[in-house]
Amino acid sequence: MTDGISSPARGADRILTVPNLLSFLRLLGVPLFLYLLLVVQSDGWALVVLAVSAITDWADGKLARLLDQYSRLGELLDPAADRLYILAALVGFVVRGFIPWWVAVLIIGRDVLLAATLPVLKRHGYTALPVHYLGKAATFCLLYGLPFLLLGQSTKQYTLGQVCLPIAYAFIAWGTVMYLWAGAIYLRQVVWIVRTCPLAPKYRPAA
Repeated sequence: MTDGISSPARGADRILTVPNLLSFLRLLGVPLFLYLLLVVQSDGWALVVLAVSAITDWADGKLARLLDQYSRLGELLDPAADRLYILAALVGFVVRGFIPWWVAVLIIGRDVLLAATLPVLKRHGYTALPVHYLGKAATFCLLYGLPFLLLGQSTKQYTLGQVCLPIAYAFIAWGTVMYLWAGAIYLRQVVWIVRTCPLAPKYRPAA
C-alpha cells in the first residue's frame, strides 16, 4: 500500500507546463458549461464543452508522460478539474431532470466524505493521496457517460438518442459503482496511515 502513496519528485514544482495549461483551460470551462446547460439551455454547445473536457482529461496525462512534464500542481489540478466537471454535470442534469437526484447524492457524497479525511492526512504529513487506478477508470466512465447522456437526451426523439442513452446509462452505472469502490479503497488507505504513520512534527504533543 505504501507504493501507492509515494510520488515522483523530479520536476515536481514546475508550474508552466503544457498539461497544467490544459487543466487550467478545463477549469475555466466549468462555469461556461453550466451557463450553456442551465441558463441558455444550449445543449449542443454544452455537449461540446463537456466532450472537450473529456478529451483534454486524456490528453494532459498523456502529454505529461510524453513530455516528461510531471508536476505536483498537475497532480492536483487534473483530478480537481475532473471532479468539478462531474459535479457541474450532475447538478445540471438533476436540475434538467436527466438523472435522479440520488445518483448525484451518491457520487457527490463520496467526494465530500473523502474531503473530510484531508485534515486527518495532514496530521500525518500527507497533503493528499494519489488517485487510484480504479478511481481513474471510474472518472473515465463518468466523463464519457455524461456527454453521451446529454447527447441522448437532446436527441431522444431520433435514432441517435435511442442509441446513445443506453450507452450513457451503462457508463454512468459502471462509473458510479467503481467511484464508490475507489472511495472505499481510499478510506482504507487513510485508516492504514492513521494506524502506522506517526503524527507530523507540529502535531506531536510537547515532551
